[in-house]
Amino acid sequence: MSSVALLDYGSGNLHSAERALARVGADVTVTSDPRIALAADGLVVPGVGAFAACMEGLLEVKGDRIIGQRLAGGRPVLGICVGMQILFERGVEFGVEAEGCGEWPGTVERLEADVLPHMGWNTVQAPDDSVLFAGMDADTRFYFVHSYAARTWELPPSDHIAPPKLTWAEHGDPFLAAVENGPLSATQFHPEKSGDAGAHLLENWVRSL
Repeated sequence: MSSVALLDYGSGNLHSAERALARVGADVTVTSDPRIALAADGLVVPGVGAFAACMEGLLEVKGDRIIGQRLAGGRPVLGICVGMQILFERGVEFGVEAEGCGEWPGTVERLEADVLPHMGWNTVQAPDDSVLFAGMDADTRFYFVHSYAARTWELPPSDHIAPPKLTWAEHGDPFLAAVENGPLSATQFHPEKSGDAGAHLLENWVRSL
């Protein structure tokens, strides 16, 4: 059974995420202890609310260092919702810019859509070689609740590193619904709120640990 640390930094849907991960066979520990978070087979970084507030909470528990240390050692990390957004360089909300973890270049910004927040079920366009979405139909729907997202991917291709797997969705304009980039993966939607589809995705990730 794979061990998964669910990072508790004061911003996240911890109980439902814990249940969803346990449902697919993970041995889950909710923790802010760096030793436990670094030792687990996988680390999940949830997040709800505002980008800046989530970053403030993450920094208080040295979550940025935990993420960086795990990735430096090739240890898997999964970000969810704002837990995905804070992996980028910066976020801009209501004209206020906040620094993120900087694992990926780019800015999280307000969606260009007639109706916000983007709340409810939506399909995604995943690449054929995706690990997270393996075995899922193209019309599979996931549950989103957000008004901000990464709308571009700014990491240039490399001759030495495998290209990331980018999954897109649309609400007004296209935005990144998920990224798989070596040991670092993330989803803008909530797999823990996405029923069987979300369970399938989490099971795919846990099996990859």
